[in-house]
Amino acid sequence: MGFTKDDEDRSPDLSDELNHNQKLKSVDLEGQGRRQSHHHVTTVDDTSSTSESVGRQIELESENQIKYRTCSWEKTAALLFSEYICLAIMSFPWSYSILGLVPGLILTVVIAGIVLYTSLTVWRFCLRHPEIRDVCDLGQYLFWDSKIAWWATAVMFLLNNTFIQGLHCVVGAEYLNTMSDGAVCTVVFSLIVAIVSFFFSLPRTFSTLSRVATFSAFFTFVSVLLATIFAGIEGHPAGYKPNAGVDWLVVPAKGTSFIKGMSAFLNISYTFIGQITLPSFIAEMKEPRDFWKSVTAVTIAEVIVFSIVGAVIYVYSGQYTTAPAFGSLSDEVYKKVAFSFMIPTIIFLGVLYASVSARFIFFRLFDGTRHKGNNTVVGWAAWAAILATLWVGAWIIAEVIPFFSDLLSIMSSLFDSFFGFIFWGVAYIRMRAADHGPDFYKTRGLRGWIGFIFNVFLIVVGFFFLGPGTYASVMSVVQSYQDGTVGSVFTCKSNAL
Repeated sequence: MGFTKDDEDRSPDLSDELNHNQKLKSVDLEGQGRRQSHHHVTTVDDTSSTSESVGRQIELESENQIKYRTCSWEKTAALLFSEYICLAIMSFPWSYSILGLVPGLILTVVIAGIVLYTSLTVWRFCLRHPEIRDVCDLGQYLFWDSKIAWWATAVMFLLNNTFIQGLHCVVGAEYLNTMSDGAVCTVVFSLIVAIVSFFFSLPRTFSTLSRVATFSAFFTFVSVLLATIFAGIEGHPAGYKPNAGVDWLVVPAKGTSFIKGMSAFLNISYTFIGQITLPSFIAEMKEPRDFWKSVTAVTIAEVIVFSIVGAVIYVYSGQYTTAPAFGSLSDEVYKKVAFSFMIPTIIFLGVLYASVSARFIFFRLFDGTRHKGNNTVVGWAAWAAILATLWVGAWIIAEVIPFFSDLLSIMSSLFDSFFGFIFWGVAYIRMRAADHGPDFYKTRGLRGWIGFIFNVFLIVVGFFFLGPGTYASVMSVVQSYQDGTVGSVFTCKSNAL
């Protein structure tokens, strides 16, 4: 890395690592990778040094009661499945209804390919620097060891995760309202979901959560499969008008606004983009070099499931398609049965992101202390307090933006711009420049130019998400309030499907 700032200008945790501070067992393991080079990104993927670094981390944890580097690639795949095979799948039919079936399917495949490519870029960067613990460490590495970059990444990281927790409070309230016919105030239902999720967030390792992740992903698959089958076998979708029939479009309808089209595009993108958690997952793998297996398997499954579910439900629901698509089912029994299988994901995915955020905060508060790796009263009290704070914040977000598709779009435009595109275009350029010099795109010939142009394109796409994307998302929220299609903030009005 082109690190030229003094150690005192670094973020507190990275500065500690670079200065050889005493940590557990008096060995600053997490800092050893950074000490390999003070002037550039590590230039090659050194298998032996990466394995040695990870091996030492595992060795240092051997006597701790709580061990973090315990995930196999299969367990990591389970975490990824639970993150990606999620409720947001049910926004695909609505997105296809706005974009048209063919553009929707093309975008699904293209975005999946880009996300797989950038995920492998994340992985390669983390292999070069096994001391990276999360995307905030990675952000500081990318932007010339800037303290400002670390703090800015940390703010976006925590906000992104808390927004996702809030989304699951919204959907949990939708489920409870749907099943009970609005028996209780929506604010209360949302709070109940937050409280239940808090208790499920308490396990402190991803290895423990991976067991629940497999369960969650399976039931999500059952839920969307049932919704797809029910959409096909029921007589007509909800809101059906006999004189209008059911129409589905191959291309977007004439007059489709930029705001609607952008919202649909962002909904698809949000479901695929999850690179923000990848450094955290890789940091807890026993063998990080196997991560490519996890992310490739999940991407293939995503393309198949998202495309089939989105296309079939849209074709059978046509212009009556809603987000989430459970609302398109006219038969109340079908709707409630399919939606009920989504309960594990409604709870677990919010739990997963809460755990990632809590781990980020907890590690920085207790790094180098016995509370980090052992069952102490102080450690567990702090862990619970951090989670409680995160879930209160999520609940507030859920009440301020209490609707599904617009909340997805806002998260996608604000955070996926950086964590889905900009960061990884920069990461590629930094790695290639370290390997082949600043003029790598010239010295590597055609391959260098293609890689450089494509990754600059990714950075431009990220800024497009951030600028026009955020504008479209905010205007969509404004229109929703103006049209009266959603309730007010902190409303008791039922949001049942």
